[in-house]
Amino acid sequence: MSDPRTLVDIFRNVEKLDKPDLLLFKRDGRWVPISSAEFAARVKAVSAALGLMGVEPGGRVALLSENRPEWSIVDFACQCYGAVLVPIFPTMMSEQVEYLLRDSGATAAFASTAAQAKKVLDARPNCPALAHLVVFDGGDEAGTRRFDEVLAEGAAAHQADPAAFDRRADARQPGDLATLIYTSGTTGEPKGAMLTHDNFVSNVLAGAGLMPFDSTAVALSFLPLSHVFERTIEYCYFYRGATIAYAESIEKVRDNLNEVHPHVFGAVPRVYEKVYAKIQENLEKAPPLRRKLFQRALDVGKEVTALKARKRTPGALLALQHMVFDKLVYSKVRASLGQRFRFAISGGAPLAKDLAEFFWAMGVEIYEGYGLTETSPVITLNCVSAWRLGSVGRVVPGVEVKIAEDGEILARGPNIMKGYWNKAQATRDAIDPEGWFHTGDIGHVDEDGFLAITDRKKELIVNSNGKNIAPAPIEGFLKGDPFVSLPIVIGDRRKFLSCLIVPNFEKLEEWAATHGVGGRREDLLVDPKVTQIYQKAVDRWNKGKPHEQTIVKFSLLPRELSIDDGELTPTLKVKRRIIDQRYKGVIDDMYSGEA
Repeated sequence: MSDPRTLVDIFRNVEKLDKPDLLLFKRDGRWVPISSAEFAARVKAVSAALGLMGVEPGGRVALLSENRPEWSIVDFACQCYGAVLVPIFPTMMSEQVEYLLRDSGATAAFASTAAQAKKVLDARPNCPALAHLVVFDGGDEAGTRRFDEVLAEGAAAHQADPAAFDRRADARQPGDLATLIYTSGTTGEPKGAMLTHDNFVSNVLAGAGLMPFDSTAVALSFLPLSHVFERTIEYCYFYRGATIAYAESIEKVRDNLNEVHPHVFGAVPRVYEKVYAKIQENLEKAPPLRRKLFQRALDVGKEVTALKARKRTPGALLALQHMVFDKLVYSKVRASLGQRFRFAISGGAPLAKDLAEFFWAMGVEIYEGYGLTETSPVITLNCVSAWRLGSVGRVVPGVEVKIAEDGEILARGPNIMKGYWNKAQATRDAIDPEGWFHTGDIGHVDEDGFLAITDRKKELIVNSNGKNIAPAPIEGFLKGDPFVSLPIVIGDRRKFLSCLIVPNFEKLEEWAATHGVGGRREDLLVDPKVTQIYQKAVDRWNKGKPHEQTIVKFSLLPRELSIDDGELTPTLKVKRRIIDQRYKGVIDDMYSGEA
């Protein structure tokens, strides 16, 4: 079988499968399978329906939905038809949805529910190109249509002229535009990255060639498919013919892991951080002897992992200890991820080295990669044959990387986007005349070719003395404290560093109840005993650091940051510009009188 050249070729491979459970989704309390034949039939029906809607080849089709089978059905229907998919995060507000619909010029939109459809309906008066709105669950509202009706009409049209699908699908070329994925916009207006069939397929071939799974694997999908990371991983699953189970929601992931028992999944670091925090919380409640046993198991696991990293074999005594601890400790941690767990993939943000070391010590192999929306996304990847904790792996086949004089990571290859939609200057700013994409990340490559990310170029803090300070290592350290949920280091153009800290409220309030500290949350945060908890965490970071890297002051925020309030991107990255504005008074207070 020849390698695919377009996403249509990946669909053709799926179409040839005889797989009764290509997709799984939960309905009425049970997991329902969709076969490869049924999936292919629905893709062809939706593709024909796009023609009935009058969507032109190259026309944009918006998709506002959580992860579910219909997401991938609409995606492949667009790719085979020649339409350009515009995914929209279901967490976006109406005004954000309106911007994407208007900027892309979408002529048709699909939405998962009546609530998501309302966002499109609210935006519609200011989106003159938008002519059709189809709803998966619902469609009874004025101005909408039911998905099952559209599917039936499309199936009839395909049956009347089945060759039409093949004519359109066979006409697709590697350079054709496949999607517009809008960047999260942590620092400004979202930009639509134009990704082609070849961008995705080159990344699928590079990534799938490094990851050890095949058609026998079951994968759990819970990161938003609207994000390029999960979408490309899913293309890898389809390419290998694996089964894809769609989680009910992020909140239900823990339950779904132990129902589906996946072999593999992808997640952002925040997911692993929460798993780690839960393990630590349970451990603190355990008897002292069990805590001591766990710590010894962790030490042994780390020692074995370090030997494996150097491709060395543990001695007889260490191997025996590891085997015993595997039965007593490691297996229980792995079981929380499902009985068939093999490995996980991490991306979207840097994974703290100590967090990676913890999971690897437990036998939970997490392979970290690196990339951006604009690079489809994978630039580097750790894999079974070559991994180094604390790095984001080696450059994947077909891609080049070089480090600019100022430390910025530059990438070039078939995975680099075509440019930004309707933003010629932004495209020129991002991709230089030699084809190098400027990532905006700072990093270095070690002697063995492993890339390490140290910070975001735009997020480097330059203090009032002109010193450059990377906030990521500081924030990563503080995240390791069980009482800290999210730290945000401040200090650009200031004399010293300060920090906004979102407490782990569940942990803090549990502690307060057992230490005689009560009252409202606002009162709790100003209690001297609570302040001392966070001062100790800050002091642990400050110990032995040069003055410019020490945190002089900090403030506790009274609530978690959220996507809905515009403080986090859909991939849980902090929108620093918004935080600077929203908490200006708190920040100014930390610098009043200076220090």
